[in-house]
Amino acid sequence: MKTIFHLDLDAFFVSVERVLDPSLNGKPVIVGGDPHGRGVVTACSYEARKYGLHSAMPIRKAYKLCPHGIYVHGSHGEYSRFSKAVKSILEQYAPMMEQASIDEFYMDFSGCAKIYGSLFIFASKIQKEIMNKVSLPCSIGIASNKTVAKIASDCMKPEGITYVIPGMEKYFLAPMPVETIPGVGKVMHKALNEKGIYLIGDITKLPEDYFGAAFGKYGIDLWHKACGEGKDYIAPPQLRKSVSKERTYGQDVTSREKIEETLFKLTGQVCQILRDKNWQTSTISIKLRYSDFTTITRAKTIKATDDDKTIFDTAVQLFRNNYKRRVSVRLIGIHLTKFSEFSEQEFLFDEEEIRRRKMLRAVTKLRDKFGYSVVQFGRTGKVNNTFVNPFHPET
Repeated sequence: MKTIFHLDLDAFFVSVERVLDPSLNGKPVIVGGDPHGRGVVTACSYEARKYGLHSAMPIRKAYKLCPHGIYVHGSHGEYSRFSKAVKSILEQYAPMMEQASIDEFYMDFSGCAKIYGSLFIFASKIQKEIMNKVSLPCSIGIASNKTVAKIASDCMKPEGITYVIPGMEKYFLAPMPVETIPGVGKVMHKALNEKGIYLIGDITKLPEDYFGAAFGKYGIDLWHKACGEGKDYIAPPQLRKSVSKERTYGQDVTSREKIEETLFKLTGQVCQILRDKNWQTSTISIKLRYSDFTTITRAKTIKATDDDKTIFDTAVQLFRNNYKRRVSVRLIGIHLTKFSEFSEQEFLFDEEEIRRRKMLRAVTKLRDKFGYSVVQFGRTGKVNNTFVNPFHPET
């Protein structure tokens, strides 16, 4: 029998903001930017949830429900840094680990009771270590498979530990509403309710074939999850399939120069991610959405690179070739795919390229340490900020 941990960092974005600014503790905090803009709530504190707020809610609606809340734009570089810090702690203990998202981790501790003793007590030790080292609260679910462990981690939030005894999965799930099962969205929730199915236990009272006939393969999978069955396989780390950044404007834009300036900034952000991973990309895509919501995507494949200037030159040319309509723009984005590992050998005999690689590495290192905005490129691809001389031998 497998023993799977699901660790979920409680209100992760809000928790990070509180580490950075302790004055936010105990207050309704909403991460998502301008409360009068057109964005959505990225995350909100438990104090804010009391007013009916939740993630993905339009931020204007959130403001109507909680006008006295504290609205912050978010410290996205910090979120990644804190996530990596938590991951490094977990890697010390977990024989196998899968990071499901920036704030969720699955770990396989099967057979580890002889090493760590009571796994319930051990889970408490992990909680305390994360709190002591990075000041982040978390909840942990322990079960025989990933589905039940994930549901269990949500039962005692915040800072809870829930252990589902093997063989009791079906009984543990039975009294919970059907939408508790991961993957049951609004459409499926409504369809189940229309059939008189409100609780997970209602699903198990009906035969598997009923759900197969009603919902096909997904219905069969749903029935098995309701019975407490789920995957216990921890997936090994995989190469990320894509990196993308996009910007939705608060007011639709008609200025080509402003759109290209946004594209330039987004390019810098995705290139920073590439160099952090030691990757290169060979396919660059742009996404362009007009004010009438007409959306186009265009792509071009080039020689693999992680250079801001090369990638921006490709992206801006795609934009200029395809911005044909006399309609204002609502959103612009850049999307990178087809990654490969960076190899120094490609540049051994290109002195200018070697110098630029040194400059890019220096910029990447400074941004990782002090934040993305500490060093900015000009549109020529040269560093604007006098904070660093990338070609100085000591850099």
